[in-house]
Order: sequence, then C-alpha cells, then structure tokens
Amino acid sequence: MAKRIHTFRRGAAERTADALEALGAKGSNLALLASLDLPVPPGFTIASTAWREAAATPDALPPALRADIGNAVAWLEKATGRVFDGSERPLLLAVRTSARTPIPGLAETVLDVGLNDRTVETLARELGDAGFAFRSYRRFIESFASLVFGIDAGEFEDIADAEQAAAGWAREPQMPAEWRRLVARYHEFIEATAGTALPQTPLEQLLGVVESSFASWRSPVARSFRAVHGIPENTGLAVTAHAMIFNERDQNSGTGRARSRDFATGGARLTGEFGFGGRNAVPGVAEGGAVRDLAGFLDGRSADAFPTDIEALGRYVARLEAHVGDAVEVDFMVGDSELFLLQSRVAKREPAEAVRIATGLVGDGVIDEEEAILRIDPASLDQLLHPAIRNRDALTVIGRGRPASPGAASGAIVFTPEAAQAEAAEGRAVILVRNETHPEDIHGMHVAEGVLTIRGGTTSHAAVVARGIGKPCVTGAGALRLDQAAGTLRAGDMTLHAGDLITIDGSSGEVILGAAELELPSLAGELAQLLLFADRARRMGVRTNAETPAEARAARAFGAEGIGLCRTEHMFFQGDRVPAMRRMILASDEDGRREALAELLPFQRSDFVELFEIMAGLPVTIRLLDPPLHEFLPKGEAEIAEVASQFGIEPRLLAERIGKLEEFNPMLGHRGCRLAISHPEIVDVQARAIFEAAIEAGERAGAAVVPEIMVPLVGLKAELDFVKARVAAMADRVMAELGRSIDYRVGTMIELPRAIVRADAIAEESDFFSFGTNDLTQTVFGISRDDAANFLPTYEKKGIVARDPFQSLDVEGVGELIALGVEKARRTRPDITLGVCGEQGGDPASISFFEQTGLDYVSCSPFRVPVARIAAAQAAIRFARSLKGPAAKARGRFQAGE
Repeated sequence: MAKRIHTFRRGAAERTADALEALGAKGSNLALLASLDLPVPPGFTIASTAWREAAATPDALPPALRADIGNAVAWLEKATGRVFDGSERPLLLAVRTSARTPIPGLAETVLDVGLNDRTVETLARELGDAGFAFRSYRRFIESFASLVFGIDAGEFEDIADAEQAAAGWAREPQMPAEWRRLVARYHEFIEATAGTALPQTPLEQLLGVVESSFASWRSPVARSFRAVHGIPENTGLAVTAHAMIFNERDQNSGTGRARSRDFATGGARLTGEFGFGGRNAVPGVAEGGAVRDLAGFLDGRSADAFPTDIEALGRYVARLEAHVGDAVEVDFMVGDSELFLLQSRVAKREPAEAVRIATGLVGDGVIDEEEAILRIDPASLDQLLHPAIRNRDALTVIGRGRPASPGAASGAIVFTPEAAQAEAAEGRAVILVRNETHPEDIHGMHVAEGVLTIRGGTTSHAAVVARGIGKPCVTGAGALRLDQAAGTLRAGDMTLHAGDLITIDGSSGEVILGAAELELPSLAGELAQLLLFADRARRMGVRTNAETPAEARAARAFGAEGIGLCRTEHMFFQGDRVPAMRRMILASDEDGRREALAELLPFQRSDFVELFEIMAGLPVTIRLLDPPLHEFLPKGEAEIAEVASQFGIEPRLLAERIGKLEEFNPMLGHRGCRLAISHPEIVDVQARAIFEAAIEAGERAGAAVVPEIMVPLVGLKAELDFVKARVAAMADRVMAELGRSIDYRVGTMIELPRAIVRADAIAEESDFFSFGTNDLTQTVFGISRDDAANFLPTYEKKGIVARDPFQSLDVEGVGELIALGVEKARRTRPDITLGVCGEQGGDPASISFFEQTGLDYVSCSPFRVPVARIAAAQAAIRFARSLKGPAAKARGRFQAGE
C-alpha cells in the first residue's frame, strides 16, 4: 500500500515523484517550501491514494487511515510542542482540501480544528484574549457544521442576531459569559438540526472534517466541473492539515502577499501588500484591517513597523525566484511576530508586466534570452500596440460583436466612406458604421478611427483591411440595426444618428455609447529589448503587408524586414483614382483601356517610389492586379446615375455594361493572372510603373532597388510563363528607354490546390513562392471567407473545428498542402525563396508550423509584426529543442509542486 500521509516542517518534507498528483496543489506547494528550508507551519498531507482507499469503503474512513491520522497528529504534537486537546498550549489545526487542479465544489478550509468547550478556555488564558479565542471557536463551529452537517451558515447568523438583540451587544459579545451563552445556543441548534452534538474530541473533529472533505469530491458542482473539463473521476483529492497561525490577533499579526519583482520596472525588489490583524487581511481586508504596501516598510514610507523581519521575507522570496527561474508571488502570515509562508506560485502578470519581468530576469542572470522569449504570449503583445480603454467602470455597452482588429477608438458615427473623408478633413474623429464593407470603402476606412459592421466575421473584408491598416474593428454586431436610408443606428430602444459619439473596442467586441477615455500605446524599452532577443533567436524573416506609406513606415518602426505583399488594387480606391480605374474597366476596346491606364501610371509610379524609399533596400513584393473588376464599379441606381453623369453616358447603358461584367462567383472568376492574360495592357502599365519607380528610387538612394513582382492566382505554369514574358519585355523596354539596367524577380502567389500539385513545374520559372493562405483556405475547404461567419462560430462551439481556419492555419489540410508545395518546389529549385502572406502569417500557432515546414519568411499586417517576430523566435527555439529531445525546466517542475 502506498504511503497515506506525508509530513512536512521547515527543512524537511516527505514527498513523492508526482507531488502535485499525490498531495494536491496546496500540499505539494507546502512540501516544496519546506524542502527549500523556508518557514512553513508544520503539518501533514493525507494523499490522494488514501482518498482512493477510502472511496472503496464509503461508509467510514478505513481503520488503517484513522490510525495513520492519529500517528500524524502525534508527530505534529512533538513538532510544535502543543497537544491536541491539551490542558495547556492546545494544538489547533487548519485543514485545507485541494486537488491537482482547482475544482469548484470541494470542501472549504476549516480553521481552528481542536477547539472545544474546554480548549477555548485554555487558549483564552494562554493568549490573555478571551474575545479572540471565542471568536475563533465561533468560526470553527460554523464552518464544521456547514461542511460536516450541511447546515447553512446563515442559520448561525440568525441566532447571533437574536442573541445580540436580547443581550444588547454592539457587534459581538464583549464578556466571556456572553460568548459562552452564544456558543451554548449554537450547540442547542446543532443538536436540534443535525440530531447529534458537535464533537468535543479534537481527533473526532479532524476525522469528521477529513471524511466530509473526501465526500466533497462527489458534490454536484465538482462532478459537473470534472465532466466539462475532462478530469478523470479517480484522480481524487488530498487533505492538508497544519498548525494554526494566529494571524488576526493584533498589530503583531497579519496576512500578506509578496512578489519577488517590481512589476512597474521588472527589477528584483520585494513588493506586495500586508494587512495588520484583520480577518482575511489580504486580499479583502476585514473591517478594521489596515493594508500597507510592502515597499513602504522597506523604504520607510509606512508609519507602522512591520511585525517581523521583512528583510528575511525578501530573502525567502528571492530564494523561491532563483529556484523557479521566474517572478513569484507568495501568500504569507505573521502570527505574534513569527513569519510563515503558506502558498507560492508563478506570479500572474499583464502583458506589459510580462515583458518587463522577462527582460529584468535576463538582466539579473536568472534566465537566458531564449527562456525570456518563451515566457511571452505573442498574441498578448497586441494589447501593447493599440489604444485601450482606461476606465471601464462607467461604460454603457449598447452592443457586442466579434473582436476583429484590436484596440479601441472613439468618434462620431458616419455611415459612408465619403462622409468619413469629409468629417476627417474637418479634423473630426469618426467611426465608420456599415452593414459590411467593400473594397471601394477603403478610403473611408483609412481616415476613420475605427470600423463597425453589422455583418461579417473576423476574416471579413472589414476585419482583414482594418488589421492591415491598424484600425480597431468590431464585426458581426448583429443586435444593432443600421438603416442606411434613414441614417440611423438602433441599439434596442435607443436610436443613434450620424454625429453621435460611440466607442468601439476591437479587443473585446464591445460597442459603447459616448467617447470612452483611451490610453495610448507606448513601446517601452523593455519591449524593444525583448524583440532584439527574438531577432537573435529566429530563423524566419518577418515582412509586412502594406500598400500605403503610412503602413510601410509603421511596419518599419515595428521591425518589418521588407514588404511581403503590396496589393496594388488597394492603391486604386482613393477618390482621385477611382474614375480612371472605372474608365479602364468600362472601356470597350484595348485603346480605351490603355488611355485610362495612362492616367493611373503616374499614381502607381509615385506610390512605388515612396515604398521603395521607405524600405531602403529591403525586399518589396508587389502583387499585380488581383480582384474581380466589378469591385471597382458603382452599385445601386443612385451611384450608377452619378457615375454615368461623370462619364457623359446614359445610366441605362452603364447599367447594361456593368451587368455584362458581373459574375456568379467572382472570387473564382475573372481575376488574378486571368485578368493579366485577358488584358495584358494592365500588366504592361503596372510593370512599367514598378521598373521606372525602382530606377528612380535607386538613383535617389544611390543603391540598386530589386523589385519582386508577384503574379496572383496561378494554377498553370503556362499562365506564369505568359505573364512573366510580358513583364520581361517591359523591363527590357524601360531599361532601353532610360539607359539604366535593373535586376528584378518574378514569382507567384500559391493559392490554388492545383498550384500546389504542380509546384515543381511552376518553380522552374518562379523566383519565389508566396503562399496566399486566405484564398488557399477558401479553395481547399470550399468555403467563402466572407460568408463563413454565418456558420463557423457554430462549428467552433460544437467542436467541429478547433479554430476558425481563416485565422489559424488548418495544419492537417491546408498545412499538408503547403508542406507538399515546399517539398516539390525545392526539389526543382533548391534556392527558391518561400514565404507566406495570408492572414495566418501573423498567427503564432500558424507561424510554428511555417517554421517546421522551412519557409523563409512570413508577412503580416504592420501592427502584427512584433507578434510575428516573437512567435517566429519561439517557433525556432522550440523546433531546435525538439530535435535535441525534451529538456526539463525548473519552472515546469515548480508549477507541478516539485
């Protein structure tokens, strides 16, 4: 039979190989503290093996376990110099129940086990404080009766209230006789309600608490929790009993919580709180308790004297940190100026605190740079890079949607991109509210502070664009009702109009009435230092998806190593370019298209020059025109009439022309390289703009610019051959015209399953591949990204998919195809550059897969670049370690109570 009971005292602890499993969270932690020679109250833990033994005989505790408990109490009497039921210096116990993981419904802690009608008088004489002794006895009776007899604690409050009214106390009995009368009333009530008396033998009390604690494993709440979280029924619990600490008596006693680090600076410094003599002093100080900052005792700011050696407390906490290799948090008590540690854990922290602590630990030599990188949740860095709501207490939430792009923004409601531009030009902050956004709304999205849509999910057009330009966005706020014609937004019984102020929180999905107070982000030095650690550790490059100078500059500030995707179509949605683009699309012949494209050439060239200059020699990958042309055309009678007037044609004729361009499934229709093959003049103009801009930017910088031209939606090698030949011909023409030579690269975006299967052939003519995981996910699953919000949330709730595949890569399906494409491409061309530029390029879980697959870089929105840098470093570290086999870490052992 395995050992049933394990004892502990300062400097010695009986432990098992799996302490957390055998001793529960509380017992294993106290055993750890004791083994590190830290001051703990002596005690013992009844192991989970004893629970399993007792569970087989549910009527009563097995005789062998009862005998072992008696022997453990005898050991504890020797260790403390006190006696259970002693006529002098009685031994009192605190009994705590815990399992390997926290489970609601288990028995609450029972304090002061061992008090009875006799020992309460003995304790009162010993301490010279009858009030404290009887107060403790009252607490024990209430908690014992609640756990063992199932009596509602409120019943005792009613008894006390009645006794108070009869005797005229202020808040509690003042004289011993009054206390004895109240205790007698409690005894009478228990006998009448439970049909038995409160045990007066301390060992019988302890056995009753242990038996009821064991039974709490099968409480309805505990059962339900285990079922939901998949915790096996036979895991069981442990019960720890240790000597009571009288931490509530006076100014020489109290409760505290200490941390090994100053979370404001990340430096090694004792911080935390301490409460003098209050019941449950920290956290939640009882009436009359006084809380002080521990740092105040150290630097002399506190008017009170700390009741014990605070320097020793600092040494103990520092010793724990050295053992764990991380910032720790310790619960402690002081009883009559004697210090005891009760629990310790890796300290919880906010994202900014986590960064400061990790870099501080490196600076102090506690951990190395790799370990600091692994301590950070990359996704949490989003909170440090966007505005956040400062005070949430007085907010009026009028709607909720999906958190589509992080950060918070306040502004006046506008319902059209044109209104957004007009208001922004006057210096007013606006929130663009739409049922859903379309590509032609981009100019309004750029000037708005944030975007709110009634429909759509986290991978809708609004979400993807907002993340790309760093704007807060809430999508799918379906409880709100937008009436575009009336210019109103309804939220329940409330009707809002254009100009009314709202706040959106793209991190929580909340829509808030009025302008909330916002806290602006700050890139502190510690974050920059952590990112430097990451750059030294990672293998993959991190580029950005950017089309505008503002996006490119933001990405460079965040450490982007080039542009992995410049979507040229986004450059045509600005107000002064849309008419020329529409003329090109609506032209009836090639001459008409070339005439319109000539208007767009200077815009494209100047845009590319600026991007090349901002990137200063870093790679810039420019994707040729990709989307279906209908996206640029007017919609609805009013807009068609307006455009027809601009072009000087009949609205009817324009509507007919638009109708001929419409497609049943435009995302799988006339777009990508298909446009380039149908209308090669588009390629000619875009290639000319790229090469002329590269030559101009190179001459300004005094260093050659090597543009990368990406052909979208290739499924056939012949498609790439055609477009590449057109690009090469234009390169030769521009170089001849300007008398300058230029190097360039032509590659393709891999976003179709056929391109994966034929990756070896396509690689023969492609300098690089960039996996477009957005469209690849669509074509592999047969799911429209814009419509997926209608059912993917249901899939996630019902466990059909673990995560939205448009946010985090579907490794088993899409990932397998990417791995196949990588293998086939490198078989043909070992030096080919391979990257990814889809939405998953900024997702930490996806980045881990890309590292293992051997991609050269990821590309993501500017504001996710720091996230990708950390995630890429973590992926490289973990992959390298996996090749060397598992490495045991002290931090993991600590969390397991070892």
